[in-house]
Amino acid sequence: MDAPDVLDLWDLRVRHQPDAPALVTPDRVLTHRSVDRLTDAWAASLAGRGAGPGRLVGLAFADPGRTVLGMLAALKAGAGFTVLDDRLPAAARDSLVRRTEAAVWLGDGAHAPAAAYVPAGGTAGGVATGEGAGAADAGGHPVRPPARAAGHDVAYVLFTSGSTGQPKGTLIERDSLRRFAAAVAERLELAAGDRWLQVASLGFDVLIEEVFPALVAGAAVVCRADTRALDAEELHTMMARTGTTVVELSTQYWLEYARWLDARGLTTPPGLRLVVVGGERMDPRPYREWQARQPARLAHVYGLTECTVSSTFYTGLLPADAGEVPLGTPLRDVEISVRRDGRPVPQGESGEIHIGGPLLARGFLDDDAATARRFVPDPLSAVPGARVYTTGDLGRIDADGNLVFLGRLDDQVKIRGHRLEPARVERALCEDPAVEQAVVFPDPATGTVLWAFTVPADPERAPLPGEAVRLTAPERDALVAPLEEQLPDWAVPRVLYRVSVLPKNPHGKIDKRRLSDWATATVTNAAAATGTGTTATGTGATGTGAGRTVPGAPAAAGTAATGAPGPGGEPLSTVLGLFREVLGAPELGPDDDFFEHGGQSLLAMRLLARLREFLPSAAGLRASALLRCPTPRLLAGALATAGPQAAGDHRQAAVTGPREAGPQEAGLPR
Repeated sequence: MDAPDVLDLWDLRVRHQPDAPALVTPDRVLTHRSVDRLTDAWAASLAGRGAGPGRLVGLAFADPGRTVLGMLAALKAGAGFTVLDDRLPAAARDSLVRRTEAAVWLGDGAHAPAAAYVPAGGTAGGVATGEGAGAADAGGHPVRPPARAAGHDVAYVLFTSGSTGQPKGTLIERDSLRRFAAAVAERLELAAGDRWLQVASLGFDVLIEEVFPALVAGAAVVCRADTRALDAEELHTMMARTGTTVVELSTQYWLEYARWLDARGLTTPPGLRLVVVGGERMDPRPYREWQARQPARLAHVYGLTECTVSSTFYTGLLPADAGEVPLGTPLRDVEISVRRDGRPVPQGESGEIHIGGPLLARGFLDDDAATARRFVPDPLSAVPGARVYTTGDLGRIDADGNLVFLGRLDDQVKIRGHRLEPARVERALCEDPAVEQAVVFPDPATGTVLWAFTVPADPERAPLPGEAVRLTAPERDALVAPLEEQLPDWAVPRVLYRVSVLPKNPHGKIDKRRLSDWATATVTNAAAATGTGTTATGTGATGTGAGRTVPGAPAAAGTAATGAPGPGGEPLSTVLGLFREVLGAPELGPDDDFFEHGGQSLLAMRLLARLREFLPSAAGLRASALLRCPTPRLLAGALATAGPQAAGDHRQAAVTGPREAGPQEAGLPR
């Protein structure tokens, strides 16, 4: 008898609850039966083009809903899948397309390879157009390809952030995916009535956790209309309107949402029962505050792409004296150990976190050397051929058996949930002949933006010792342009300073704290010169509002923009003051670019929330507006010419609830 497959769990749900929702999009709700028939048709089309066991199907849709359908269809064809992230630079996307050697590509996004196509019923509106789906049974329903993949065949390949070089393709097998999906569904007690909102970037491994545990549990996956990030208000509204019961947020995204709720005295939507949080080290204070105020429970998770997403879950009530939020206990089929010099340490002592068990990846795509380095034989296991993954993370097991994260064993950092080796970026900066030395690290206030400090090759361009001079916009653009061609947006430094020397601490390492102090002094001096009341550290206030001394209305005193009405009567001073507050940049002028002064998606969410507090015309503003109007003057002008009703209509379209769809509307035979 064949070993069970992840599709067996899906088929069981289709038989038991064919009319229950499986996929919710802004346009319609697809039942289990509808999704099953549609993906059978897609799978037949894929198989006809060469997809099968051991091959990959590439997915490059612009919307999450069809991406989910493509994932399921690829598995039904016996193949694995890979998802092309539309946020990557073109050169990086082209490289990943070449490396995956996919048998066929699906998709019609702007980032899709030229050979990609859309099968029948695959248009964004769900209309039955496209190429034929292949054979049908006596009832006119499409027939699933007969090929059955084995448990050791590839289920998917997703790429890690490439912390030390080019991104590594991590190859997960079908048996690992099946075990993972079942274990998460069990741990989170997912049921047929649950709806899991998909919010992760489509190239991020969290997508797997948002989709497959829900599908094997008979729950529904709720999808956005496109891949644009939802700000806190949009997230809250969409969860309420779609009846979302489970959502997974990165640590920083969750902090933004928690801050937004607290500022308005709101609680989570009534249907939301669980918020899964992970990706970065968690501060115990906001975690406790959430547990005291919000009805939705928290699950703190830890894991790596190489170990099939999340490995441990913590769902308990955080003790009042806890200094860290635990990472929790392992899932079924996951083995966690803390070792030093290859040997387990006594409980409570620190060591490197090791992960073992059948959820480990096969390895890295076409990189046997890296696979051998990180996936090593486990001498402590009684299972022949057992391996263990060395994470590079420092941790301990507490008295309750929970894993606790203590930091990294190397210089690797995390930026918005992505692992990054700073040396990679530093080397890229030093390729510019005008740069002698460089160091990069996350900003101390939020940890969401990379700071870079460079020492010029020409001593005449160096500032005085102990000073950090911020690069002008043209200087910054010239320096980071080569990085933007190869690195994802989050890995490109957004705040850059020039210094005369990189100071060292008593241990001979670069003193990043002193560099931060120099940068803070630069901001403080600018604040004194302009007369503003801002004392933030240069990339936005912290999660609790620390670093700001300006409650209530924003101040924009001390510049030519002060008190000046923007175009159409909208006060430019208000918009300028909020830009300065969120970016922690009191010297910011009305024509300075948000993104050139450390702005990124999370800070954009914060800025939008603050704008809505003061300006009625900002009621429907989306983060994408900042791409079109990145300066205070441009945004003030746009707000003056766009009435609140039009903006509200735009927001309504973004988060409107779905309607039920019949089989024909879903692109299916009756």
